[in-house]
Amino acid sequence: MKRRTVLLISALVVVFAVLGAYGIVKRERAVSSLRQAAMAQAVAVQIIKPQPGPSERRLVLPGTLRAWYEAPIFAQVAGYVSRWNEDYGADVKAGQLLATIEAPGLDAQYAAAKANLEVVKANYRLAVTTARRWKALEGTPAVSKQEVDVQVAGAAARRAEVEAATQEVARYAALEAFKRVVAPFDGVVTARLTDVGNYVNAAGGDAGARANATQLFTVADVHQMRVFVSVPQRYAERLGPGVTATLHMPSQPDRLIPAKFLTTARAFDANTRTAVTELTVDNPDHKLWPGTYVDVEFQVPTDPTLLTIPQEAIIFRAEGAQVAVVDAQNRVHLHHVTLGDNLGRTVQITGGISADDRLVNNPPAGLLAGEAVQPVTPAPGYASTPPAHEPRRPTHSAGAESPQSVR
Repeated sequence: MKRRTVLLISALVVVFAVLGAYGIVKRERAVSSLRQAAMAQAVAVQIIKPQPGPSERRLVLPGTLRAWYEAPIFAQVAGYVSRWNEDYGADVKAGQLLATIEAPGLDAQYAAAKANLEVVKANYRLAVTTARRWKALEGTPAVSKQEVDVQVAGAAARRAEVEAATQEVARYAALEAFKRVVAPFDGVVTARLTDVGNYVNAAGGDAGARANATQLFTVADVHQMRVFVSVPQRYAERLGPGVTATLHMPSQPDRLIPAKFLTTARAFDANTRTAVTELTVDNPDHKLWPGTYVDVEFQVPTDPTLLTIPQEAIIFRAEGAQVAVVDAQNRVHLHHVTLGDNLGRTVQITGGISADDRLVNNPPAGLLAGEAVQPVTPAPGYASTPPAHEPRRPTHSAGAESPQSVR
């Protein structure tokens, strides 16, 4: 009886051991199967690492060429244009005749002023003669001291009238000279806004003209050009003597034009937060025209210790800018990052990652923290990590090289 009990217990132990071993093997197989299924369902991602940034970057901003000097020329006398001598695009020298104005009213006033001068001169001569005679009688019973003083003062007043009339004649003579419209300096006629027979108003020269002044020409000195560009606030402190730039013209993409820093406004536009900056360009052949649009390329120094990553590696969600960091077990961790300058294809990262982190390039929109991923090697040329310093190339749009940071 006792032996049967021992055998029964032993049999039960063996049975339970076999069942336990079977269960363990079955669970291990299930876990392995689940692991394989999970790996099969894991998101395939490309892994990249942050790269050091360039020591300088391209900053391309829109600019406008202006003439070194540009003068609108107005009529200084009212009258009719009898002739114009130079048309659009004409090269002119300082003092060269541009147009002639007929001013009959001014001519009549000039003649009247000269006639009046002769009258006051005659009155002055008579007053001087009279005063001399009265002066000779001074001290005799024939005249009093008061009468002599009156005649002498009258002669002095006549002399003042002569001086006033002389100045009036000189004024009309100056206005007569303004009937010849001349170039103020060597340059190019960029606008002719009048024609033969047109009536023009005076720009303050003719006291009788009350209408708005009439512009006749515009003359520009283009031996050297000014380049006006609005520089964002964050880069304005780097402007100063010695700064150079390169101009790119859309009509001549292969032509690189060097420009030198001249001055800056030292004040920001409250609407755009930019400072107007002026550069200079030599133009000895006059091939650069005022009003031309150009792309102004600056080489801006940057901190090479800052890491850079492709723009597509950044996740923008309600929590802010993040990147997906993959650990040794291929699990995803979302790290918040601080963005620096937008360098075009890459973005500077000023905080949130290290140089050894493994990042997901172009992460899926639904990627979650803790999710398993499967690193893969991309096809050659697909989604490759851009170089730290991209090659320079002419561009005709500042959009791809925006000076603003990605926020």
